[in-house]
Amino acid sequence: MASSSDTTITSSGGSGLGSGSSSCLIRSSGSKEDLQHLMDQKKKNRMISNRESARRSRKRKQKQLDDLETQLSQLRKQNNQMISSVNITTQHYMNVETENQVLQAQVAELSHQLRSLNEIIDFMYGGCGFSDEQYCNSSNSINGAEFADELLINSLCYGYVNQPILASADMFMY
Repeated sequence: MASSSDTTITSSGGSGLGSGSSSCLIRSSGSKEDLQHLMDQKKKNRMISNRESARRSRKRKQKQLDDLETQLSQLRKQNNQMISSVNITTQHYMNVETENQVLQAQVAELSHQLRSLNEIIDFMYGGCGFSDEQYCNSSNSINGAEFADELLINSLCYGYVNQPILASADMFMY
């Protein structure tokens, strides 16, 4: 009493393994075994497809991770180069700042020496630093040779006034 009905079932599914599509012809009375076999085959194909998709996804994520690690390495290298450049620039700045302070101290010392020398010159020429009043009196003028002789003698007497004032960069500690 079994009815004989021919059933043709075609299933196509991409397994990704090179089979492309498969067709399954079932000529049966529509038994549950054949349907179960067909469903098992579809399930198997779907599992294979999912595995391949998961493998491609893992591979893509691994490539992204490798790219990020490469980028991280490059950024760390650039960061180290920038830190080194900042350190060199800072050291150069500190050296220039120290040199500037030394030069400012030298300018101050030279300015002081110049003021002292101008005071000496004012004392000798304007203040009549000679001991004899005859040279300061405007009515008794002397010639250039006598003045030079007197200036030489007086400069020897005032030798302590004409001592050089020296400054050195070692004098200044920072």
